[in-house]
Amino acid sequence: MLNKAFSPFPILTTKQLRMRRLAIADEQEIFALRTDPEINKYLNRPSSHSLDDARNFINKVNENIDKNNTLYWAITLTGSDILIGTICLFGFIYESAECEIGYELSPSFQGRGIMTEAAEKVVDYAFHTLKVQKMEACLHRDNQPSIKLLEKLEFIRSKSYEELNPDLVKYYLINLAENL
Repeated sequence: MLNKAFSPFPILTTKQLRMRRLAIADEQEIFALRTDPEINKYLNRPSSHSLDDARNFINKVNENIDKNNTLYWAITLTGSDILIGTICLFGFIYESAECEIGYELSPSFQGRGIMTEAAEKVVDYAFHTLKVQKMEACLHRDNQPSIKLLEKLEFIRSKSYEELNPDLVKYYLINLAENL
């Protein structure tokens, strides 16, 4: 059964990263992520137009965390509190213990293995602490860096999904450890 209690909010750490809850102090970095054309070219989401939009987004995310609907981490480097990216779990289906993963990373930090390290930690947390049985990721078919990341993490491409929407691909990962 899926463990859906997100309080207290889980702070996750790795060798080079600290993942914590979003704060209003992250508004500049969230604004930068949500207005960056390179990050947003594969995402179907409204762009932020002001710091107010970024603050509203942070408040909405934190409300969803408080309702146990989502987990959304600010990714920071160990020893720094400056947000360089985000990673989240959302779309929880409690009956079948499923969720979706999403992530974004500032272009100046891409290509360093940061998102691989963050995603490995979040997948481990989802499978072993939350008891998620299946995790999915839906992305644009041209988003090769994200596809490479998911394949590195051993996500499997779902061919049937592409028939429904040829611009998108879906990957999934089954929690084999919990099924043994």
